[in-house]
Amino acid sequence: MPLVARTLVGLAGLVAAASMSYADQGAASAAQPAAPPAPQAAVSRDVSGRMTLRAIRLEAPLRIDGRLDEAIYQDIAPVSDFIQIEPREGEAATEKTDVWIAFDDDNFYVSFRNWETEPDRVVAKEMRRDHSSIWGGDDIVAFLIDTFHDGRNGFEFTLNAIGGRQDAQMANEQQWIGDWNTIWDFSVGRFEGGWTVETAIPFKSLRYRPGENQTWGFNALRTNRWKNELSFLAPTPKARGQRGLHQASLAATLVGVAAPPGSKNLEIKPYLISNASSVRTDGPGLTHDVTGDIGLDAKYGVTQNLTADLTFNTDFAQVEADQQQVNLTRFSLFFPEKREFFLENQGTFAFGSTGGRGGDTPILFYSRRIGLERGRVVPIDGGGRLTGRLGRYSLGLLNIQTGDEPAAQAAATNFSVVRLRRDILRRSSVGLLFTGRNGQGGAGDNVAYGIDGTFAFFANLAINTYWAKTETKGASGRDTSYRAQFDYAGDRYGLQLEHLMVGDAFNPGVGFVRRTDMRKTFGQARFSPRPRASEVVRRFSFSGSVGYVENGAGRVEARERDGEFAIEFQSGDRFSAGYGGTYEFLPSPFRIATGVTLPVGGYSFDSVRMGYSRATQQRISGTLSAEHGTFYNGHRTTVGLSGGRVNLTPQISVEPSYSVNRVDLVQGSFTTHLSGTRVSLTPTARMFLSAFLQYDSSNNAMASNVRLRLEYRPGSELFVVLNEDRDTRGRSFPDLANRAFIVKVNRLLRF
Repeated sequence: MPLVARTLVGLAGLVAAASMSYADQGAASAAQPAAPPAPQAAVSRDVSGRMTLRAIRLEAPLRIDGRLDEAIYQDIAPVSDFIQIEPREGEAATEKTDVWIAFDDDNFYVSFRNWETEPDRVVAKEMRRDHSSIWGGDDIVAFLIDTFHDGRNGFEFTLNAIGGRQDAQMANEQQWIGDWNTIWDFSVGRFEGGWTVETAIPFKSLRYRPGENQTWGFNALRTNRWKNELSFLAPTPKARGQRGLHQASLAATLVGVAAPPGSKNLEIKPYLISNASSVRTDGPGLTHDVTGDIGLDAKYGVTQNLTADLTFNTDFAQVEADQQQVNLTRFSLFFPEKREFFLENQGTFAFGSTGGRGGDTPILFYSRRIGLERGRVVPIDGGGRLTGRLGRYSLGLLNIQTGDEPAAQAAATNFSVVRLRRDILRRSSVGLLFTGRNGQGGAGDNVAYGIDGTFAFFANLAINTYWAKTETKGASGRDTSYRAQFDYAGDRYGLQLEHLMVGDAFNPGVGFVRRTDMRKTFGQARFSPRPRASEVVRRFSFSGSVGYVENGAGRVEARERDGEFAIEFQSGDRFSAGYGGTYEFLPSPFRIATGVTLPVGGYSFDSVRMGYSRATQQRISGTLSAEHGTFYNGHRTTVGLSGGRVNLTPQISVEPSYSVNRVDLVQGSFTTHLSGTRVSLTPTARMFLSAFLQYDSSNNAMASNVRLRLEYRPGSELFVVLNEDRDTRGRSFPDLANRAFIVKVNRLLRF
């Protein structure tokens, strides 16, 4: 990709030093107002009820301390008319929320005063940045800003009452990228009648349209976990729940923001790393090695709406280890991306509305194919990415060069991706995607390309479709794939219809394909009534689905039918019971476990399952599940605990998980155990220590990952990591297979 290369190489010589400071974050003691100020309605509402808000210009920066004692909070009446989505849709929120929106020459500010009739019942138990329980289990305030005012994309910021925070990108109203991080300032506080939040987001951390006078989209939500109440500033469909915040098309209109000219901001982030490792070889002992290295990431605003990212000698040693999975199928497992460089603007490269979640639908660009091979790390020599918007077009260009890794049988390879998407209608888009993989010697050469469309109508109706083709050196056969999906996701009714085809030679070299040589037809229907005036049950749910899969020759590969009944309680707990029936044809012998291989043939099996989920806002939460039934030519019983969490204090939590599968087949019996425990210590909102221990009996492996992360200044971090893998079959149980002790420090220099 010559254009990308010329653009990015031209940035490599730009080096500078700058720093940015912000207030220390802790739960401040907020100033208590004498009485709640009179609420101010939105600036205006149109005939359909759509809201328009106006941001306030400040002459001096706000002190971000959580106290709400500056003049703006006394002189400017807040916006306060939040509307319930749950449990009583359309009614005013039972707890008052005040919001102020302001800006100065450098920052965009959003502040909240959250009134509580029973402040002691506020749920706030997680301080670790981006932890899922902040969004899913704590009392939070969150807001979305749609800086391009396109009704499709945006930035989201979330805070709980003790300073736990999340930041995320929202792409095309469908893909929520929670691992995206940016630079912003925040503080929380308490007063006798509730809790407060102050945030300051530098304009340099955002991308927006050219011009000083901006029109943005804005929405905010608040949760009250002890009431299980959800309210929005601009109401969204009840069916979406908290995810309604992602619907930028329903956000209020924010006017009055005077943004600074889009300067060509430059960020330089060098790193230094040291690694002491021990690896067991074929000999009797361990080999030891101590290494050190340096690398660099850079970000440059080519234009106000286009951003270039450079990476040199990239290292991801600080990334948390993958959570292992038990695989009792003949298809590949999907693991999510966790590396920061590939997460930013990830939604730009999403294709076919898969959202990068795996499943039977292929993923044309799966970034884990870059720098990882056969479970080993492959060195990334360098590369770059250009992403942004050009009017109604979204553009994404990526080029990465990896080195060779003999242990993984990986040769030096170049990866390239081109993505172009155009917005059409109000909430729809069409796009093109191209990926290329060029291996040394040409053995791994591959290209993939396709066209996709996402069409959204009304509040809950979407149609997703794509067509794609691959070309692989030396391959023959059907190398195309296509999909058409109709999805209606209303609150009371749901319906999904899908047809998917994947050819036997369809092989995106920078993608993920779970199964090939298939035509799949799928249908699912749901009925979810809400009982009136129930103090116990919030919603019932009845759902059923059928699936039919055949190969290219017309042979039936699989038939699936499933039914489930669920109860969602007012407390947030959930009970479910279901039945599943499956027919599967094995075209070749399937080694399901050590010493157990199923022969070729067709198998029919059925199972029943039950599960109970305790709401995440509780001190002890998680999902207990059990399943029993026939399995191929025998039986299987599964018991598991997932999403477990015990909150000892707001700073200390334990997250256990466990699953056991007992399988009895004609060819033999086996039992698998998969257990994991994560212990987290979070002294402050900017520092955490976590220890993650996993045991997988199917691979006779025990792994541990201990990570210390300290954000010692905005965007600058220190990591200390200890990784160990042990073999449970060793004589001195469990034998050490490898160990690595890593210290990494980076420093953000920002202009």
